Amino acid sequence: MDRDTSSRRPSAPPSSSAPAMDLGHVDLLRGLVEDSAAAFVVLDTELRYLYVNPHMAQMTGLPAAAYIGHKLHEVLPHIQRSEEVLRDVLRDGRPREIVVTGRTWADSPYQVREWRCMYHRMVDSTGKVVGVAGVGLEISEPQQYVYELERAHRRLALLDSAASRIGTGTDVAETCRELAEFVVPELADAAGVELGATDTVSARRTPTRLMAYATRPGLVTGLAALDARGELVGWPRGAGTRRNLAAGRVWRRSGITAAQWRSLIPRWPPARACLTAGVHSVLLAPLVSDGRVLGILMLARAQDSAPFSNEDATVARELAARAARALDRAVRFEREHTMALELQRALLAEPGQLQQRAGVETIARYRPADDGSLIGGDWYDVLALPDGRTMLVIGDVMGHGVEAAVAMTHYRSTLRALALAGLSPRRILQHADRMVADSGFDRVATCFLVLGDADVATLTYASAGHLPPAWLSPKGRMQLVPVPVGPPLGSGLGRYEQRVFPERGGVLLLYTDGLVERRGEDIDRGLERLLGLSLCPTDPLDKILDTVLARLATGSEDDIALLAARAVPPGVNEAAGVSPR
Repeated sequence: MDRDTSSRRPSAPPSSSAPAMDLGHVDLLRGLVEDSAAAFVVLDTELRYLYVNPHMAQMTGLPAAAYIGHKLHEVLPHIQRSEEVLRDVLRDGRPREIVVTGRTWADSPYQVREWRCMYHRMVDSTGKVVGVAGVGLEISEPQQYVYELERAHRRLALLDSAASRIGTGTDVAETCRELAEFVVPELADAAGVELGATDTVSARRTPTRLMAYATRPGLVTGLAALDARGELVGWPRGAGTRRNLAAGRVWRRSGITAAQWRSLIPRWPPARACLTAGVHSVLLAPLVSDGRVLGILMLARAQDSAPFSNEDATVARELAARAARALDRAVRFEREHTMALELQRALLAEPGQLQQRAGVETIARYRPADDGSLIGGDWYDVLALPDGRTMLVIGDVMGHGVEAAVAMTHYRSTLRALALAGLSPRRILQHADRMVADSGFDRVATCFLVLGDADVATLTYASAGHLPPAWLSPKGRMQLVPVPVGPPLGSGLGRYEQRVFPERGGVLLLYTDGLVERRGEDIDRGLERLLGLSLCPTDPLDKILDTVLARLATGSEDDIALLAARAVPPGVNEAAGVSPR
């Protein structure tokens, strides 16, 4: 290690008031200890040095004369040794072995040196206690090996635990936060995660944005200026940092000066914060997945922490590679999630918009799962047919994501075409099932159709594996509509029945399973909750749907589609707030 110069090094024997002592017994042993490869010292009853052998002087880099009359902390301020143990030796005479650690004035390959020392009480011929004699052997090399094994074990454990602690979800910002907090304080005193645009393929092209930041408690105030989450960073053009990151290489610097901070961080407040907090070493590891640079993992060490080593750089590189895979998954999921949601919302009727078609008022809602992670193929549709009837549709495609949303459009278009051809609900389902099965489309869907005929005041129901609708009677009673259930669409087993009921007023509620289904619970419990709702059938439809969602949708792990319909009494027009279409 480098020579320690943080304290003034004694160079000459100081004046001393140490008590005189007969050292005749020391002279007898001098021949044994002068050439010893062990350190040998004699201390008086105040634990001041009376003698050190040549090996002790050579080992510590301090002349033997500089010790005489001084205590340990006065000549070797960076050595840790318990004086209380030595006082116990003086008191009861029992020898004791202790481990002494620290740094000396001499150069050493070991960051921290260690000695195993044995101390004995010394008495003169009259039995008077006159001091303590100590002999010590350096164990730095074997202990360093043990430390390196322990450090390697910690690093392996760190990498092993990364898989379970980074990327636990599908949210990009949360994954960045997990990464930043994971490396502090085990690998760094402070850490940040920067990401570029989701389509960035090179660190040369687009500035990065700080997504997460973490620091050990002692540095929070000093590095507050670095916590600029959401802001663009932008490493200086042409700098070595940018070239290394673009090439997917780790960049590392130690002993950074004020001028270097200014070149690294163009904005002065963050650079000044690093100087003030004593940040002296920085390591930047690119987050690379499938050849794309997603962003940067920034690590910093400050104050008494050691600079980043080659081993640290290797660990950071591997950790960044593992974290980049988790981030890539989150980025892809977020992109797909956004696409699916935009596609679904574009194809469904505007949520909350009240519509009137052929004497029927309708309103619909679409709601993603509570965590926002599941966008699927739930859909609803209201179709005014040329003969004056109205078709209500609710459906749910198997699976989630863009594929499910695209499949939803396929089913929706197919059902619309068949309904416009004048087929009955059961025939629509039968033909749709066969058409989808014959096309090789591999995503089945449940579906429920309701055909309203205002001329004869009837509702015709047909189900393809879907939950039955709920009917809120004019008296406010909720009940399920009994309809035979056929197989889901796309199975190729299309045998469907339909039931015709008189239109009896009230409100009809069609829904997907996300409204009533909960993991680990029988679906009948969810249906009981739905039927147990207290709703007013004369309330506006948007109020009814808002109440249903508020009371039943919390905790749903699936997306939800809702469609409410109610017959409009003759004479109701646009003045009542219903928009014809």
